[in-house]
Amino acid sequence: MASPTLHAFPDSLVFARRLGRALGWPVERIELHHFPDGESLVRVRAEAGARAIVVRSLFEPNEKIVELLLAADALRRAGVGSLTLVAPYLAYMRQDRVFQPGEPVSQRVLGALLGASFERVLCIEAHLHRVRSLAEVFPCRAESIPAATVLAPWLEKAGHSLLVGPDEESEPFVRGLAEQVGLDWCVGTKRRHGDAEVTVALAECPARGGRALLVDDIVSSGATLAAAATGLYAQGVERVEAAVVHALFAPGAVDRLRAAGVAQVVSTDTIPHPTNQIATAPSLARVLAEES
Repeated sequence: MASPTLHAFPDSLVFARRLGRALGWPVERIELHHFPDGESLVRVRAEAGARAIVVRSLFEPNEKIVELLLAADALRRAGVGSLTLVAPYLAYMRQDRVFQPGEPVSQRVLGALLGASFERVLCIEAHLHRVRSLAEVFPCRAESIPAATVLAPWLEKAGHSLLVGPDEESEPFVRGLAEQVGLDWCVGTKRRHGDAEVTVALAECPARGGRALLVDDIVSSGATLAAAATGLYAQGVERVEAAVVHALFAPGAVDRLRAAGVAQVVSTDTIPHPTNQIATAPSLARVLAEES
């Protein structure tokens, strides 16, 4: 059976080529044209009957989602029989219920849209809280590779003595990672006082000396990690660093972390950013190769 072809949008072409090299699979560029009114025209190259994998990370997602649907239609019309979406970062997962009257459940909307166009969706560490898996969200086969799978090999060489999650929601993520690499861990209790004003209490954190690593799946403003770093230094930690899965850093976020004493900030490459140090293509390649 012929190897699937990876089809990548221009903004994810570098990532797709890394993935293609890991798998030994060909990569094709999806061509985009934007009309004056903002509409997109998508052109793909595909062979009839081939399996295809579309690669696009969904940060800044709105325009990208429409273009994904257009690309899926174009590939179907070119004769592709089986379509997989690899979205290293999968957007719209945080709005998983109606928090205020009049709001949508955005997670379900995105799941229905993509699930109708792809047989399979694969991502890294979906931002799930009140649902247990992507299978509850997508009508197609959908999988989220745990961040621990990506972070553990890097963490085993990094020499930290403690893992810290900034809030209660991070507990399953931090606990699983700590158990995998054999480190002590704790999580804070977050209180939000405004969009960028946060306090984090770490009353039960076993932090005395050594290097602590703050870990989180998504960081935007950096306010929560900065507050946690301040608390760790108050407890006697000698050095605080941070590892982020999805680097959705707003302008000034990394400066905020450094001002709070975070000595090093690293991230995975699901979203291009100067802090990228941890490659996710090997983990995605292993999952894709298992069923090739």
